[in-house]
Amino acid sequence: MQYEKDGDTYIIYLEQDESIMAILTQFCIDHQIINGQISGIGAIKEIELGSYDLKNQEYITHKLDDTWELTSYQANIQLKDEEPFIHAHINISDHDLTVKGGHLFEAKVAVVGEFILRNINSSGKRVFTRKLVWLVCRLVNRRIYGT
Repeated sequence: MQYEKDGDTYIIYLEQDESIMAILTQFCIDHQIINGQISGIGAIKEIELGSYDLKNQEYITHKLDDTWELTSYQANIQLKDEEPFIHAHINISDHDLTVKGGHLFEAKVAVVGEFILRNINSSGKRVFTRKLVWLVCRLVNRRIYGT
């Protein structure tokens, strides 16, 4: 990993075979970044992504071993259990331009990973509440089922 800093912004270059989520999380710990935003592009492999099943309240995960183009990586950083937590979503494309997307659990850099991390000076924390989950479920049900 290499990086450059400009004010509150970091340009981070991840190298082949580096684990994206692990490296970026450690970067946040090392640089005391507790709130921020990350965007990125590149080529990735050994991808574990998923989506949240509201009904069963669990993630449905998929593993993709081939190399995919990382067309969009969007994430936020907040404290969770007093550690920086990166909540990331991605869009990826294969060689036939088939696109997939979802919540990123982990992936390795296949060729290059280019990320821009913006440190946000705030004290926000990620807190799980049943009321928030209920509200999200209610809004989704309303939109899908009209209930």
